[in-house]
Amino acid sequence: MIDSGFETKSLRMELLLLVTFQAPASDVDRIMEAVVAIAPLTMGKYDSNAYQSAHGIERYRALEGAAAGAETELRRRHGTVEVSFELPDDQALAARIVEAIFQLHSYQEPVIRIQPILASRSKGLDDSCNPNRWWNTTGDWKKAATVKEDA
Repeated sequence: MIDSGFETKSLRMELLLLVTFQAPASDVDRIMEAVVAIAPLTMGKYDSNAYQSAHGIERYRALEGAAAGAETELRRRHGTVEVSFELPDDQALAARIVEAIFQLHSYQEPVIRIQPILASRSKGLDDSCNPNRWWNTTGDWKKAATVKEDA
């Protein structure tokens, strides 16, 4: 495993923490508002950077001592998503983020994971001639702006 960052011509690979949590989709906005209030989740010239999966199904069975009481049947909760975002490698910051997620989550035992990773950060080079960049083609933001102007 690579234990330190490195650079290429176009980007830096930095040591960061990947935070992932699972939650009902209805919990995500309030959790992420609190997360961004603690850490802006900045990536280059963007902030509030996170990924949210499509809705899935969480499986579990409550045991003795669970807030809902012990159950014999396996539950399947539809509409659960997974959210992930990156933080600086800072344990105190990670602790604040994890506590915020826990306090705002609707579960007794929320699934929260933290993993050390290497993540890319662009050096911000001039990409105006790169035909692979969406803003050099028909970019979705151009279509959205045109539709709003026509409305």
